[in-house]
Amino acid sequence: MYIKDLTDQNLIKQYLSGDEYALNQLVNRHKTKIISFIFSKVRDKSQADDIFQETFFKVIRTLKSGKYNEEGKFLPWVMRIAYNLSMDYFRYNKKSRLVRSNDQFNIFDLIKDGEESKEHKMIQDRILIDLKNIIDKLPVNQQKVLQLRYYSNMSFSEIAENCNISINTALGRMRYALINIRKIIQREGVVLSVD
Repeated sequence: MYIKDLTDQNLIKQYLSGDEYALNQLVNRHKTKIISFIFSKVRDKSQADDIFQETFFKVIRTLKSGKYNEEGKFLPWVMRIAYNLSMDYFRYNKKSRLVRSNDQFNIFDLIKDGEESKEHKMIQDRILIDLKNIIDKLPVNQQKVLQLRYYSNMSFSEIAENCNISINTALGRMRYALINIRKIIQREGVVLSVD
């Protein structure tokens, strides 16, 4: 039997026993349906791609942690995750959207109340230096995924192609990079916020 003929449940079992290709098969099997579903909610192709990748990042974490128990209901479970992440996107955007009295352009929407103080600028510069030092302590492969994701604004599928790795590996490297950054911050007592 070919891997493409296996059920979702069998592919999950194979993935959990170490077969990375089984996850790629699952992703490819449902990609079009899930991205279309997400796009129907957010109406933005780039955002739909990001939410799709975030969805599978969450799927991988759940599978690896042994918390997946949707026996035989993989696609509906993934669609639920995609739906929740799409709603999170709207909640976040609702909070960060500019408030206007009408739909007309208003120059005052773009002007800040005042200039940043020199102290604030110095603190931001210090945070950027500290963050760069923390990132420099990560393994090179994690640094590269972070750089491609946040500085080159690549999707995880683009990162995977650029680094000649699977999407799962790219997501895993990002996950470990973020975990390691948190550990370094805690260990070294670095503060990365401006109050």
